[in-house]
Amino acid sequence: MEALVKLSFYCFAAASLALGGSAVSYLIYAVGRVRVRRATMTTSAGTTFTSSHTEFEPGALAAGRFGTLLAWFALLFAALSVLLRSIAAERLPTANMYEFSLTFTLAISIMYLVFERMYGVRHLGAIVMPIAFGMTLYIWSLPADLREVNPLIPALQNRPIMTAHVASAIFAYATFAVSFAAAILFLIANKRRIAWLPGPEMLDDIAFRAVTIGFPLLALVLILGSIWAHEAWGVYWSWDPKETAALFTWLVYGVYLHTRGLRGWRGTRSAVILLFGFAAVIFTYYGNYFFGGLHAYGGV
Repeated sequence: MEALVKLSFYCFAAASLALGGSAVSYLIYAVGRVRVRRATMTTSAGTTFTSSHTEFEPGALAAGRFGTLLAWFALLFAALSVLLRSIAAERLPTANMYEFSLTFTLAISIMYLVFERMYGVRHLGAIVMPIAFGMTLYIWSLPADLREVNPLIPALQNRPIMTAHVASAIFAYATFAVSFAAAILFLIANKRRIAWLPGPEMLDDIAFRAVTIGFPLLALVLILGSIWAHEAWGVYWSWDPKETAALFTWLVYGVYLHTRGLRGWRGTRSAVILLFGFAAVIFTYYGNYFFGGLHAYGGV
């Protein structure tokens, strides 16, 4: 088992490097490049002078393709890392913040590449991949003892519910990261009209499609969490900080869907709600560090 745990960690290290390279490549592709153009002009008196001006141009297509290639490598190594640790632990690795974040890194890579393939848009990677890479930096900062596979505490020993509950949360957060990236790019494209960015209509649609996946997954998290809480703690709902934050996050995305579907909100107002929603996701992810609660074991 120890050998599998070490090999899983080595695969995670490789995924970290691939995600870092992918993030840089996507940023180069999305930000574009500055080209200085010079022109020599001759006046009627016969004298010449040189003028120069700068132009912004799309980033190199090769950088975008390289970013995608590295993203696939990151997905492969992250999948191997999760698989090897699952074999070693005989369960999905979701018992502490090291395992949860490791699996989240895999989920965010999957969901990003799904949307890139669906829409043929690489610019989202300039935001999503830095988020994934930032997650790997967080994992590296965690105490080394969390990398060990330890027996589950009694509250976590309902493996079917734990697997479904935590996996739903991981993929919900991953899709919300995609919607967040689309919202950021929408606000930029809508204000600056940068020619090489995807159109605002496409970005708005990407954000909506991502939320339609993440919203029911987060609802499932709340339902399964209530069932699990009753079995583990004897109550369906205890207003624990993490479960309360998850409920609040679900309501924020519910407001987004409500205002879009029934009020016809599009564009900037919807994008702002998505920014607020992802801030709630981050708070839900890390809030237990500040407020403790029943989810504080293992840093989860």
